[in-house]
This record gives sequence, C-alpha cells and structure tokens, in this order.
Amino acid sequence: MAIEIRRGKDRGYAEYSWLKTYHSFSFSTYYDAKHVQFGPLRVLNEDFVSPGAGFDTHSHQDMEVVSYVLAGTLSHKDSTGGVAMLRSGEVQRMTAGTGIAHSEFNDGDEETTHFLQIWIIPDKKSLNPGYEQKQINGLADNCLVPVVSNTPSADTLFIHQDVTLYVCGLRAGNTVHAAVETNRLGYLHNTMVGGLKVNGDILEPGDALKITGYESLECTAVTDSRFILIDMKR
Repeated sequence: MAIEIRRGKDRGYAEYSWLKTYHSFSFSTYYDAKHVQFGPLRVLNEDFVSPGAGFDTHSHQDMEVVSYVLAGTLSHKDSTGGVAMLRSGEVQRMTAGTGIAHSEFNDGDEETTHFLQIWIIPDKKSLNPGYEQKQINGLADNCLVPVVSNTPSADTLFIHQDVTLYVCGLRAGNTVHAAVETNRLGYLHNTMVGGLKVNGDILEPGDALKITGYESLECTAVTDSRFILIDMKR
C-alpha cells in the first residue's frame, strides 16, 4: 500500500493552561512504537499557544527545526543572537547542529498563535548552528509553494537534508496536483484549518497521509484549507 491515512484523532495530545499541542510522532510523554519517525521526519507538532505565553528557553542539538506560523505571531530568540518575529504565513528554519538554545512566545494580547513545528534529522552531525526565516507569498493562490529545500535558492530556506517542504492554501472547491516518486517518501499533513479530499479520501482537520511509493495526488479543498507536503529521501 503506497498510502496510509494517519487520523488526527489518533495523534498524541497534551493540554496545559497556555498550550494545546498535537503530536504526529512520539514526543515528550507520548510514545507510539508505530509512529516514532518517518524517514528523516522525526517530529510534527501542531501547537496552539495562548496570548502572553510560550516556550521558555530550551536546547536542541543535531536537528533541523522548521516552524510554520498559520495564525498569530511567534517571537523567537536564540543563543546565536538571533531575534525575530514570525507572523502568519512565515516559515523559519533553525539548524541546531552542535547546540542551540531558543525561546518561542506569543507576545500578542488577544490572538492564539497556531503553528507547526517540524523536526528533520540532518544529513550530518555537528553542523554550525544557524537560523533564517522567510515570508511565503501566494498562500491563497491555490498552488503548492516550496518553502524549504536542500537545493540553495533565493526562493526557499536551506535545510541540511534531502527534503523539500511545500505549503498550500487552497480555496474551497479548488484542486492542486502533486506526485511522490517511487524512490521517495511523502508526508501530507492537513492542518486544523479545513477539510481536504485527496484521491477520493476525505481528510478532516489534523489528518495526514504517509506515502511510501509512487503516487499521483489530486488534492481538492472541501472547505478553505491549509496543508503541507514533505517530500523526502527514504
């Protein structure tokens, strides 16, 4: 079977006074032997952070950390001196490498910050820590937009792994097409924004597809939706 549906209701979940977080793969106190990682994809968390709250300074090592803000804002500060604000529609790539400490906060007064945090295992260890971010345009243009890639480009953030991350904002009734090649893996995650139909299967908010062989994908928005597709090496 080339496609396996990963239902959002089966993900790990934790709730605190300031955070609701869903874990597609084993993370923190959530462990599922069938969902530890998928190729180099190690973590995909969908987080909702209350105003005036966030993640205090914590450390990462030998990991590529990608954050994609779907709503609200997320302030970033790290041990390399990087200070930035991510707004809705912006993507950040942080190379942890030999070690980096950072914090992430919703500094807003009213709006909950909704974002994805994605961890990719890099192709080599002990890289120099680094950080970059980018505003992604055309999210409502009903097309798949590459935002992270291991091919240097002015249009994408560079990641130290054979991975390309696409994002798509799809209006209700519209369709986009994509393909995952035979020797590749694909992970399509429908964010908790709207409904999506892929090759006849209905994906509710939070559902995903694990793709392990050649597959041509026809993606149609049931309601206005936002999804990502991660194309990666086996």
